[in-house]
Amino acid sequence: MKPAAMTAIEQDPRWAAVQARDPAADRQFVYAVKTTGIYCRPSSPTRLPRPENVEFFDSAEQAEAAGYRPSRRAAASITHVAEQHAALVSAACRQIEMAEEVPGLEALAESAGMSASHFHRVFKAVTGLTPKAYARARRARKVRDQLGPGVSVTEVIYDAGFNSNSRFYADSAQVLGMKPADYRAGGANNEIRFALGECSLGHFLVAQSGVGVCAILLGDDPDALLRDLQDKFPRARLIGGDSGFEQLVAKVIGFIEAPRLGLDLPLDVRGTAFQERVWQALREIPPGSTASYAEIAERIGSPRAVRAVAQACAANSLAVAIPCHRVVRSDGNLSGYRWGVERKRRLLELEAER
Repeated sequence: MKPAAMTAIEQDPRWAAVQARDPAADRQFVYAVKTTGIYCRPSSPTRLPRPENVEFFDSAEQAEAAGYRPSRRAAASITHVAEQHAALVSAACRQIEMAEEVPGLEALAESAGMSASHFHRVFKAVTGLTPKAYARARRARKVRDQLGPGVSVTEVIYDAGFNSNSRFYADSAQVLGMKPADYRAGGANNEIRFALGECSLGHFLVAQSGVGVCAILLGDDPDALLRDLQDKFPRARLIGGDSGFEQLVAKVIGFIEAPRLGLDLPLDVRGTAFQERVWQALREIPPGSTASYAEIAERIGSPRAVRAVAQACAANSLAVAIPCHRVVRSDGNLSGYRWGVERKRRLLELEAER
């Protein structure tokens, strides 16, 4: 009598695809061999394993997460497929950037020679964004880059690909963080309250817009911290905090010194769609815990975007509130930190102490 596991594998239609070495199945799953610790594509010409030693996975990433390594042929195939996908996605990005109106998913997929659902998965895996989010981010960047003193807001809106003024203005708070005319004027007509202080990590700056806390900066030089804020919005009205603002600053200091207390304050988070996905994932890491860049990429559904995750961490301007200090290398060692590795080490020590 055959073992139950063997019977189950033999009855699985994926096993039939492996036996047939069906190349059409390569995009659907991989199979791993328990006795060798490797995984292969269904079309691999390698000697077939015994069915009871086979395990199926939907993707190479899942197989590797389970501890398997690619066979030589699988590794070469994966590299080739990754290069093909990167080239197709690059072409799609250029198509999005050059089109007067953003192409629909079906049109982009057709140009890439894929189904809409497959193209959507591939695009997101390569860029960390959906095609729609990528198009939105590109338009937003184009608006930000072109707006300046003396420039027509209407011309910039249409040149960036927005079909109407009303559609752009409905999104302008997310695109620019303020009204377009105010952004064009370098933050004019916006008040940003701030305060400088000292804590166990050195000097810090806390700033708050009308939406919420928009900056928590750490450093050795208070003047440099203030210049950092001024460079972001050179014409905003920077106002020193009053007694009410000091209460907010006290909460931030308390949170820095005792992170487990939490920071229950509204935040004014400004970033691209991908950055905000990363930052949200960071806020879900409990105090006293860490995660690797690869784990964060996996959590946001973009396992190949490890480098982009690291870049999003570096772009974070809300120290501690968005805890990028809790992200470490895969081996557990500390990596770069916008405000210095020693501050990162100290923050993790503070969290471990409490």
